[in-house]
Amino acid sequence: MKKIPIESDAFQKRSWESLKKLKEFRERHAFVFMPQSAALLVIDMQRYFLDRRSHAFIPDAPLITGQIKNLSAAFLKMNLPVILTRHINTQRNAKLMGKWWKDVITKKSRLSRIIPELDFPGATVIKKTQYDAFYQTNLENLLKAKKVTQVVITGVATHLCCETTARSAFMRGFTVFLPVDGTATFAESFFEASLLNLAHGFAIPVLCEELMSRMEVSP
Repeated sequence: MKKIPIESDAFQKRSWESLKKLKEFRERHAFVFMPQSAALLVIDMQRYFLDRRSHAFIPDAPLITGQIKNLSAAFLKMNLPVILTRHINTQRNAKLMGKWWKDVITKKSRLSRIIPELDFPGATVIKKTQYDAFYQTNLENLLKAKKVTQVVITGVATHLCCETTARSAFMRGFTVFLPVDGTATFAESFFEASLLNLAHGFAIPVLCEELMSRMEVSP
């Protein structure tokens, strides 16, 4: 399987440094990644967050695209679930989010589309209306139907939809792995705070290559 090169050595170095800061929690919660029981969740990798012309553009988001693409290809090669979320709102179902952000991502907007780099034929796309990908969606049923017990959460934004979904997955009994180089948000302070919170109580921080190496040695 051909791997997509990562665009920024600095970004990868920062990912290693972030992981080092979380060493205590990684060692305390030494869960083993089991690919055959896992699903990959790709949260909101939409043009709204990845198009440089969008007011909601996340500068680091393009840097995680290659990593997520590699992970998705590896999961699909092993016939494991890859589930992408697409955040879409109406003024009504946005609820407080519309008031909070004074903006909604509508279905008709071209920015609502998932970026073409992650348009895998074998992946499942679910629509969501809130930060939590489990909220009023069939995600939990999908995972349980496929006997999934572990989820890998990637995408954007780290401290909003990714963190909320990770917490929700934990509450539902799924072991959560969070690749620090597979998620991005608007500011480093948000990113670091989110990683610390999740590593303390909800998710195992990892690097994408750790997961990939585990998948390559799996039968």
